Amino acid sequence: MKALAAGIGVVFLSPILIAGTGMMLASSADAVQSSSSFSDCLTDIDTDKVVEQVTKILDGASGEDVHVEGLDLPAEQIPNAQTIVAAGLSLDVPKKGQIIALATAMQESRLRNLNYGDRDSLGLFQQRPSQGWGSAQQIRDPVYASEQFYKHLLKVDGWQQMTVTQAAQAVQKSGLPDAYAQWEKLATALQEAIAKTFPGGGNNADGKGADQGKQPSTDTSGCTPGQDGSGFGRIPEGSVPKGYKIPEDTAPKAREAIEWAMQQLGTLYQWGGSCTNAHGPDPMGRCDCSSLMQQAYAHAGVTLTRTTYTQLNEGKAVSPAQLEPGDLIFSRGTAARPEHVGMYMGEGLVIEAPRTTKPVRITPIKDWTILAARRVL
Repeated sequence: MKALAAGIGVVFLSPILIAGTGMMLASSADAVQSSSSFSDCLTDIDTDKVVEQVTKILDGASGEDVHVEGLDLPAEQIPNAQTIVAAGLSLDVPKKGQIIALATAMQESRLRNLNYGDRDSLGLFQQRPSQGWGSAQQIRDPVYASEQFYKHLLKVDGWQQMTVTQAAQAVQKSGLPDAYAQWEKLATALQEAIAKTFPGGGNNADGKGADQGKQPSTDTSGCTPGQDGSGFGRIPEGSVPKGYKIPEDTAPKAREAIEWAMQQLGTLYQWGGSCTNAHGPDPMGRCDCSSLMQQAYAHAGVTLTRTTYTQLNEGKAVSPAQLEPGDLIFSRGTAARPEHVGMYMGEGLVIEAPRTTKPVRITPIKDWTILAARRVL
Protein backbone atom coordinates (compact mmCIF):
# COMPACT_ATOMS: atom_id res chain seq x y z
CA MET A 1 0.00 0.00 0.00
CA LYS A 2 5.27 2.10 0.80
CA ALA A 3 6.74 12.90 6.52
CA LEU A 4 4.63 15.54 7.95
CA ALA A 5 6.96 18.02 9.59
CA ALA A 6 4.34 20.26 11.18
CA GLY A 7 2.78 19.28 14.49
CA ILE A 8 -0.72 17.91 14.50
CA GLY A 9 -1.66 18.73 18.05
CA VAL A 10 -1.74 15.11 19.16
CA VAL A 11 -0.56 13.97 22.58
CA PHE A 12 0.94 10.50 22.33
CA LEU A 13 0.59 8.38 25.43
CA SER A 14 3.16 6.09 26.94
CA PRO A 15 3.69 2.83 25.07
CA ILE A 16 0.99 0.26 25.69
CA LEU A 17 1.62 -3.43 25.30
CA ILE A 18 -1.51 -5.42 24.63
CA ALA A 19 -1.87 -8.95 25.95
CA GLY A 20 -4.43 -11.53 24.94
CA THR A 21 -4.98 -14.75 23.10
CA GLY A 22 -6.83 -13.57 19.97
CA MET A 23 -5.63 -14.36 16.45
CA MET A 24 -4.18 -10.88 16.12
CA LEU A 25 -3.58 -8.30 18.85
CA ALA A 26 -3.08 -4.56 18.75
CA SER A 27 0.65 -4.30 19.11
CA SER A 28 3.42 -1.89 18.10
CA ALA A 29 4.26 -0.47 21.50
CA ASP A 30 5.02 2.96 20.08
CA ALA A 31 1.95 3.08 17.84
CA VAL A 32 -1.01 2.13 20.03
CA GLN A 33 -2.73 4.86 21.99
CA SER A 34 -6.12 5.20 23.61
CA SER A 35 -9.00 6.35 21.47
CA SER A 36 -9.65 9.39 23.63
CA SER A 37 -6.17 10.78 22.93
CA PHE A 38 -6.73 11.13 19.20
CA SER A 39 -10.40 11.13 18.26
CA ASP A 40 -11.00 14.70 19.39
CA CYS A 41 -8.26 15.88 17.02
CA LEU A 42 -9.87 14.33 13.96
CA THR A 43 -13.50 15.35 14.25
CA ASP A 44 -13.48 17.92 11.46
CA ILE A 45 -11.36 16.55 8.65
CA ASP A 46 -11.33 18.59 5.45
CA THR A 47 -11.66 15.78 2.91
CA ASP A 48 -10.85 18.05 -0.02
CA LYS A 49 -7.64 19.11 1.70
CA VAL A 50 -6.70 15.50 2.35
CA VAL A 51 -7.31 14.69 -1.32
CA GLU A 52 -5.08 17.58 -2.35
CA GLN A 53 -2.24 16.54 -0.05
CA VAL A 54 -2.52 12.83 -0.85
CA THR A 55 -2.41 13.61 -4.57
CA LYS A 56 0.84 15.51 -4.07
CA ILE A 57 2.50 12.43 -2.58
CA LEU A 58 1.09 10.08 -5.22
CA ASP A 59 2.31 12.45 -7.93
CA GLY A 60 5.85 12.18 -6.62
CA ALA A 61 6.21 15.08 -4.16
CA SER A 62 8.40 14.65 -1.10
CA GLY A 63 6.75 14.68 2.29
CA GLU A 64 8.43 17.89 3.41
CA ASP A 65 5.63 20.19 2.32
CA VAL A 66 2.74 17.76 2.67
CA HIS A 67 0.50 18.12 5.70
CA VAL A 68 -2.23 15.65 6.56
CA GLU A 69 -3.63 15.85 10.07
CA GLY A 70 -3.19 12.45 11.64
CA LEU A 71 -0.23 11.38 9.48
CA ASP A 72 3.18 12.33 10.78
CA LEU A 73 5.13 10.52 8.02
CA PRO A 74 2.96 10.94 4.91
CA ALA A 75 5.73 10.07 2.44
CA GLU A 76 5.82 6.61 4.02
CA GLN A 77 2.23 6.28 5.18
CA ILE A 78 0.35 7.35 2.04
CA PRO A 79 2.03 4.79 -0.27
CA ASN A 80 1.18 2.11 2.29
CA ALA A 81 -2.41 3.35 2.32
CA GLN A 82 -2.39 3.19 -1.47
CA THR A 83 -1.27 -0.44 -1.33
CA ILE A 84 -4.12 -1.28 1.05
CA VAL A 85 -6.69 0.36 -1.23
CA ALA A 86 -5.18 -1.29 -4.31
CA ALA A 87 -5.40 -4.72 -2.66
CA GLY A 88 -9.02 -4.06 -1.78
CA LEU A 89 -9.87 -3.05 -5.32
CA SER A 90 -8.11 -6.09 -6.76
CA LEU A 91 -10.24 -8.33 -4.53
CA ASP A 92 -13.43 -6.37 -5.33
CA VAL A 93 -13.81 -5.36 -1.68
CA PRO A 94 -16.32 -2.49 -1.45
CA LYS A 95 -15.45 0.96 -0.17
CA LYS A 96 -16.45 0.26 3.42
CA GLY A 97 -14.10 -2.70 3.58
CA GLN A 98 -11.22 -0.57 2.37
CA ILE A 99 -12.02 2.04 5.03
CA ILE A 100 -12.06 -0.66 7.71
CA ALA A 101 -8.67 -1.90 6.51
CA LEU A 102 -7.17 1.60 6.52
CA ALA A 103 -8.55 2.39 9.99
CA THR A 104 -7.15 -0.90 11.27
CA ALA A 105 -3.67 -0.26 9.87
CA MET A 106 -3.71 3.26 11.29
CA GLN A 107 -4.41 1.92 14.76
CA GLU A 108 -2.08 -1.04 14.59
CA SER A 109 0.99 0.50 12.95
CA ARG A 110 0.19 4.10 12.04
CA LEU A 111 0.36 2.86 8.42
CA ARG A 112 4.00 1.84 8.79
CA ASN A 113 5.39 -1.52 7.72
CA LEU A 114 6.92 -2.31 11.10
CA ASN A 115 9.46 -5.07 11.64
CA TYR A 116 8.54 -5.34 15.31
CA GLY A 117 5.53 -5.29 17.62
CA ASP A 118 3.96 -6.94 20.62
CA ARG A 119 5.35 -10.47 20.83
CA ASP A 120 5.75 -11.64 17.20
CA SER A 121 3.41 -9.05 15.60
CA LEU A 122 4.69 -7.48 12.38
CA GLY A 123 3.78 -5.25 9.48
CA LEU A 124 0.97 -2.86 8.65
CA PHE A 125 -1.69 -4.82 10.50
CA GLN A 126 0.57 -6.30 13.18
CA GLN A 127 -0.25 -9.83 12.13
CA ARG A 128 1.38 -12.71 14.00
CA PRO A 129 3.15 -15.66 12.36
CA SER A 130 2.40 -17.75 15.45
CA GLN A 131 -1.33 -17.18 14.92
CA GLY A 132 -1.43 -18.46 11.37
CA TRP A 133 -1.21 -15.23 9.39
CA GLY A 134 1.79 -16.39 7.37
CA SER A 135 5.55 -16.29 7.68
CA ALA A 136 7.32 -13.19 8.97
CA GLN A 137 8.53 -12.47 5.43
CA GLN A 138 5.01 -12.76 4.03
CA ILE A 139 3.49 -10.52 6.68
CA ARG A 140 6.11 -7.88 5.98
CA ASP A 141 4.90 -7.76 2.37
CA PRO A 142 2.21 -5.02 2.43
CA VAL A 143 0.29 -6.60 -0.45
CA TYR A 144 0.15 -10.01 1.24
CA ALA A 145 -0.74 -8.48 4.62
CA SER A 146 -3.54 -6.41 3.07
CA GLU A 147 -4.97 -9.35 1.18
CA GLN A 148 -4.92 -11.49 4.33
CA PHE A 149 -6.79 -8.81 6.26
CA TYR A 150 -9.46 -8.58 3.57
CA LYS A 151 -9.84 -12.34 3.32
CA HIS A 152 -10.45 -12.56 7.07
CA LEU A 153 -12.82 -9.58 6.97
CA LEU A 154 -14.92 -11.09 4.19
CA LYS A 155 -15.42 -14.21 6.30
CA VAL A 156 -17.01 -12.16 9.10
CA ASP A 157 -20.76 -12.70 8.87
CA GLY A 158 -22.59 -9.39 8.43
CA TRP A 159 -19.47 -7.22 8.43
CA GLN A 160 -21.02 -4.66 6.09
CA GLN A 161 -23.73 -3.95 8.64
CA MET A 162 -21.22 -3.47 11.46
CA THR A 163 -19.57 -0.21 12.45
CA VAL A 164 -15.98 0.24 11.35
CA THR A 165 -14.67 -0.52 14.81
CA GLN A 166 -16.89 -3.59 15.22
CA ALA A 167 -15.74 -5.06 11.92
CA ALA A 168 -12.08 -4.28 12.62
CA GLN A 169 -12.34 -5.85 16.05
CA ALA A 170 -13.98 -8.96 14.61
CA VAL A 171 -10.78 -9.51 12.60
CA GLN A 172 -8.17 -8.16 15.00
CA LYS A 173 -9.50 -9.29 18.40
CA SER A 174 -7.65 -6.37 19.95
CA GLY A 175 -7.17 -5.55 23.59
CA LEU A 176 -8.49 -2.06 22.73
CA PRO A 177 -11.68 -2.94 20.83
CA ASP A 178 -12.94 0.63 20.56
CA ALA A 179 -9.69 2.19 19.36
CA TYR A 180 -10.39 1.80 15.63
CA ALA A 181 -13.31 4.25 15.61
CA GLN A 182 -11.03 7.26 16.03
CA TRP A 183 -9.55 6.69 12.57
CA GLU A 184 -12.75 6.31 10.58
CA LYS A 185 -12.93 9.87 9.20
CA LEU A 186 -9.31 9.99 8.16
CA ALA A 187 -9.54 6.49 6.68
CA THR A 188 -12.60 7.57 4.69
CA ALA A 189 -10.82 10.65 3.36
CA LEU A 190 -7.76 8.61 2.39
CA GLN A 191 -9.83 5.95 0.66
CA GLU A 192 -11.73 8.51 -1.39
CA ALA A 193 -8.54 10.31 -2.38
CA ILE A 194 -6.60 7.18 -3.31
CA ALA A 195 -9.42 5.25 -5.01
CA LYS A 196 -9.82 8.03 -7.55
CA THR A 197 -6.33 7.28 -8.85
CA PHE A 198 -7.21 3.71 -9.86
CA PRO A 199 -9.18 2.55 -12.89
CA GLY A 200 -12.71 1.95 -11.63
CA GLY A 201 -11.68 2.73 -8.05
CA GLY A 202 -14.10 5.59 -7.58
CA ASN A 203 -16.99 3.30 -8.46
CA ASN A 204 -16.34 0.74 -5.71
CA ALA A 205 -19.45 1.49 -3.70
CA ASP A 206 -20.62 -0.08 -0.46
CA GLY A 207 -23.59 -1.70 -2.07
CA LYS A 208 -21.55 -4.27 -3.93
CA GLY A 209 -19.61 -6.96 -2.12
CA ALA A 210 -16.76 -9.08 -3.26
CA ASP A 211 -19.12 -11.90 -4.18
CA GLN A 212 -21.43 -9.75 -6.29
CA GLY A 213 -19.27 -9.16 -9.33
CA LYS A 214 -17.16 -6.28 -10.57
CA GLN A 215 -18.18 -2.68 -10.87
CA PRO A 216 -18.16 -1.12 -14.32
CA SER A 217 -15.14 1.02 -14.98
CA THR A 218 -15.26 4.79 -14.71
CA ASP A 219 -13.15 7.62 -16.06
CA THR A 220 -10.30 7.24 -13.57
CA SER A 221 -7.53 6.15 -15.92
CA GLY A 222 -7.83 8.85 -18.51
CA CYS A 223 -10.28 6.60 -20.37
CA THR A 224 -13.97 7.24 -20.85
CA PRO A 225 -16.35 4.35 -20.10
CA GLY A 226 -15.78 1.64 -22.69
CA GLN A 227 -12.18 2.78 -23.19
CA ASP A 228 -10.68 0.89 -20.27
CA GLY A 229 -9.77 -1.83 -22.74
CA SER A 230 -12.90 -3.86 -22.08
CA GLY A 231 -14.39 -2.84 -25.42
CA PHE A 232 -11.83 -4.97 -27.26
CA GLY A 233 -13.12 -8.12 -25.63
CA ARG A 234 -10.80 -11.05 -25.10
CA ILE A 235 -7.36 -10.31 -26.56
CA PRO A 236 -5.44 -13.40 -27.74
CA GLU A 237 -1.96 -13.37 -26.23
CA GLY A 238 0.63 -11.91 -28.55
CA SER A 239 -1.87 -10.22 -30.86
CA VAL A 240 -3.01 -6.66 -31.54
CA PRO A 241 -6.69 -6.15 -30.73
CA LYS A 242 -8.79 -5.62 -33.83
CA GLY A 243 -9.48 -1.94 -34.31
CA TYR A 244 -6.63 -0.64 -32.17
CA LYS A 245 -4.56 2.25 -33.54
CA ILE A 246 -2.00 4.33 -31.71
CA PRO A 247 -3.82 7.59 -30.90
CA GLU A 248 -3.03 10.37 -33.38
CA ASP A 249 -1.97 12.84 -30.70
CA THR A 250 0.63 10.46 -29.23
CA ALA A 251 4.04 12.11 -28.74
CA PRO A 252 6.41 11.09 -31.57
CA LYS A 253 8.95 9.35 -29.34
CA ALA A 254 6.20 7.56 -27.44
CA ARG A 255 4.76 6.39 -30.76
CA GLU A 256 8.16 4.99 -31.77
CA ALA A 257 8.48 3.20 -28.44
CA ILE A 258 5.00 1.69 -28.70
CA GLU A 259 5.57 0.58 -32.29
CA TRP A 260 8.87 -1.10 -31.39
CA ALA A 261 7.33 -2.81 -28.35
CA MET A 262 4.49 -4.12 -30.54
CA GLN A 263 7.06 -5.74 -32.83
CA GLN A 264 8.03 -7.98 -29.89
CA LEU A 265 4.49 -9.32 -29.40
CA GLY A 266 4.37 -13.08 -29.04
CA THR A 267 8.00 -13.51 -27.96
CA LEU A 268 8.39 -15.41 -24.70
CA TYR A 269 9.26 -13.68 -21.46
CA GLN A 270 12.75 -14.23 -20.10
CA TRP A 271 13.65 -12.99 -16.63
CA GLY A 272 16.87 -11.01 -16.92
CA GLY A 273 16.65 -11.01 -20.72
CA SER A 274 18.11 -7.99 -22.48
CA CYS A 275 15.30 -7.63 -25.06
CA THR A 276 17.96 -6.97 -27.70
CA ASN A 277 16.93 -9.90 -29.92
CA ALA A 278 13.58 -11.17 -28.71
CA HIS A 279 12.95 -13.17 -31.88
CA GLY A 280 16.39 -14.81 -31.87
CA PRO A 281 17.48 -18.25 -30.61
CA ASP A 282 19.20 -17.05 -27.42
CA PRO A 283 16.68 -16.89 -24.54
CA MET A 284 18.68 -14.10 -22.90
CA GLY A 285 17.97 -11.89 -25.90
CA ARG A 286 14.28 -12.02 -25.06
CA CYS A 287 12.44 -9.47 -22.91
CA ASP A 288 11.43 -9.18 -19.33
CA CYS A 289 9.09 -6.38 -18.27
CA SER A 290 11.69 -3.67 -17.64
CA SER A 291 14.02 -4.53 -20.53
CA LEU A 292 11.02 -4.26 -22.89
CA MET A 293 10.48 -0.71 -21.64
CA GLN A 294 14.18 0.10 -21.81
CA GLN A 295 14.70 -1.14 -25.35
CA ALA A 296 11.44 0.29 -26.68
CA TYR A 297 12.49 3.75 -25.58
CA ALA A 298 16.10 3.18 -26.63
CA HIS A 299 14.83 2.74 -30.20
CA ALA A 300 13.09 6.09 -29.78
CA GLY A 301 16.31 7.75 -28.64
CA VAL A 302 15.37 7.86 -24.94
CA THR A 303 17.65 6.27 -22.34
CA LEU A 304 16.04 4.40 -19.45
CA THR A 305 17.65 2.48 -16.62
CA ARG A 306 17.39 -1.31 -16.62
CA THR A 307 15.17 -2.43 -13.74
CA THR A 308 11.59 -1.87 -12.65
CA TYR A 309 12.84 -0.50 -9.33
CA THR A 310 14.97 2.17 -11.00
CA GLN A 311 12.48 2.96 -13.78
CA LEU A 312 10.12 3.98 -10.98
CA ASN A 313 12.33 7.09 -10.67
CA GLU A 314 12.51 7.92 -14.38
CA GLY A 315 10.88 11.06 -15.77
CA LYS A 316 8.10 12.50 -13.64
CA ALA A 317 5.22 11.01 -11.71
CA VAL A 318 1.76 11.26 -13.22
CA SER A 319 -1.63 10.34 -11.88
CA PRO A 320 -3.10 7.10 -13.24
CA ALA A 321 -6.17 9.22 -13.97
CA GLN A 322 -4.15 11.26 -16.50
CA LEU A 323 -2.27 8.63 -18.48
CA GLU A 324 -0.98 9.34 -21.97
CA PRO A 325 0.35 6.81 -24.51
CA GLY A 326 3.93 5.93 -23.68
CA ASP A 327 3.57 6.35 -19.91
CA LEU A 328 5.06 3.59 -17.79
CA ILE A 329 2.69 2.02 -15.28
CA PHE A 330 3.78 -0.08 -12.30
CA SER A 331 2.01 -2.83 -10.43
CA ARG A 332 2.52 -5.79 -8.06
CA GLY A 333 4.63 -5.38 -4.94
CA THR A 334 4.19 -1.99 -3.29
CA ALA A 335 4.01 1.61 -4.44
CA ALA A 336 7.52 2.17 -3.10
CA ARG A 337 8.89 -1.01 -4.68
CA PRO A 338 6.69 -2.30 -7.50
CA GLU A 339 7.67 -5.53 -9.20
CA HIS A 340 6.17 -5.11 -12.67
CA VAL A 341 6.07 -2.43 -15.35
CA GLY A 342 4.16 -2.00 -18.59
CA MET A 343 3.59 0.74 -21.16
CA TYR A 344 0.25 2.45 -21.65
CA MET A 345 -0.74 2.43 -25.35
CA GLY A 346 -3.87 4.56 -25.22
CA GLU A 347 -7.40 3.27 -25.84
CA GLY A 348 -7.30 1.59 -22.45
CA LEU A 349 -4.55 -0.89 -23.40
CA VAL A 350 -1.14 -1.78 -21.96
CA ILE A 351 1.74 -3.68 -23.54
CA GLU A 352 3.81 -5.84 -21.21
CA ALA A 353 6.18 -8.76 -20.84
CA PRO A 354 4.18 -10.42 -18.07
CA ARG A 355 6.02 -13.38 -16.55
CA THR A 356 7.77 -16.70 -17.24
CA THR A 357 5.99 -18.91 -19.82
CA LYS A 358 3.96 -15.95 -21.09
CA PRO A 359 4.61 -13.91 -24.26
CA VAL A 360 4.83 -10.17 -24.70
CA ARG A 361 1.18 -9.20 -24.92
CA ILE A 362 -1.42 -6.45 -24.82
CA THR A 363 -3.86 -6.35 -21.91
CA PRO A 364 -6.73 -4.04 -20.91
CA ILE A 365 -5.89 -1.51 -18.24
CA LYS A 366 -8.91 -2.66 -16.24
CA ASP A 367 -6.85 -5.74 -15.34
CA TRP A 368 -4.11 -3.63 -13.79
CA THR A 369 -3.81 -2.42 -10.22
CA ILE A 370 -1.67 0.65 -10.82
CA LEU A 371 0.68 1.51 -7.96
CA ALA A 372 2.53 4.29 -9.79
CA ALA A 373 2.88 5.88 -13.22
CA ARG A 374 5.78 7.77 -14.82
CA ARG A 375 6.07 9.94 -17.91
CA VAL A 376 9.58 9.60 -19.30
CA LEU A 377 9.35 12.17 -22.10
